[in-house]
Amino acid sequence: MEAWESWVEGACADFARDYGGPARWVALAPGRVNLIGEHTDYNEGLALPCAIDRQAMVLAAPRTDRRVRVRAWDLGEAGEFSCDSLARQGNLLDFVQGAFFAFSERGIEPHGFDLAITSRVPPNAGLSSSAALGVALAAALDAGLGLGFSSEDWARLAHRAENEFVGVRCGILDPFASALGRAGHALRIDCRTETTDAIPISGAELAILLVHSGVERRLAEGVYDERVMECREALEAARRAGIAPTSARSLRDLELDQLSELEGALEPVAFRRARHVIGENARVDAFCRALASGDLDTLGVLLAQGQASLREDYAVSTPEIDWLCAAGPECEGVVGSRLTGAGLGGFTLHLVLPDHLESVQAQISEGFHARFGRRPESLTALPSRGAWLEARSA
Repeated sequence: MEAWESWVEGACADFARDYGGPARWVALAPGRVNLIGEHTDYNEGLALPCAIDRQAMVLAAPRTDRRVRVRAWDLGEAGEFSCDSLARQGNLLDFVQGAFFAFSERGIEPHGFDLAITSRVPPNAGLSSSAALGVALAAALDAGLGLGFSSEDWARLAHRAENEFVGVRCGILDPFASALGRAGHALRIDCRTETTDAIPISGAELAILLVHSGVERRLAEGVYDERVMECREALEAARRAGIAPTSARSLRDLELDQLSELEGALEPVAFRRARHVIGENARVDAFCRALASGDLDTLGVLLAQGQASLREDYAVSTPEIDWLCAAGPECEGVVGSRLTGAGLGGFTLHLVLPDHLESVQAQISEGFHARFGRRPESLTALPSRGAWLEARSA
């Protein structure tokens, strides 16, 4: 029995204990690590995440009324609400209510449910625990309502819930990676066309090491939304200057060869935000080519360029992240390092030759402890399958 299977069996037993009856459906959706392509999704750009082998789980059983009861075991929290009166409360229930809101926007009126939530995706760490939860909720409600939606539908419902109900103006990167991930592959996502291409990652050649900066990040606390607005303002300024056409929808419509014009026309902060997004889109396709050819040197260069841009142009790094991303490449066997996720804390990504993994973990841990007085959490991640459902016997 695989580890996740025993986890599901234990959760089903806990559900029956708490609710006095069995769960009818179990939905699992993974977190993700973004290899490159950061802060591009809300600019209709390119990104290259992969789903990881840590999931959020939602267990569901139907009710005959309009009440929704929720237990979040990891948080020791419980609550309930009516399908007929959704209202933000500033806690985990907002994500659950957001899923009901997203279904109702499609003209679907869900009935009540008993729900239980548990997750192995570290929260507030840049591994998209919220998208994993949102996709799992969408999948569980889909099964409970007998709708037969696709994985893409689950991703779009989760995105709508987090954007419009929870109030985080994220792009589609995270829910798409969680819903559509493939084992052994990264997912090149074109966030404008909402199309994906699976890019093989050879586990025999590269290991993914994640090291936590010790700083928690919370998307809804201002900086993320600030960056979204700054990118919109940069595009408007480029339009006014005649550099971007009036038909331009996002910074995706600007090219690397326009940077010199942009630097002369935009305020310094707006220019730096635009330069990051434009450069990062180019780095995604270069990274895909390097993966395909096994060009490890180029992968390392691109990761370093991405980290420098996130630090200098996008201002979403921290001293702890800066240290980790500088220390990683100094270790033998590390191909490259950068922050992953929106930044401002959370995990850093290190691509490592597998034979060096243990020594790299130890060396980074010792150095971080000497610098910051604490040992960082670290974990390895495998590129894994996207969300899936299990029906349980009544």
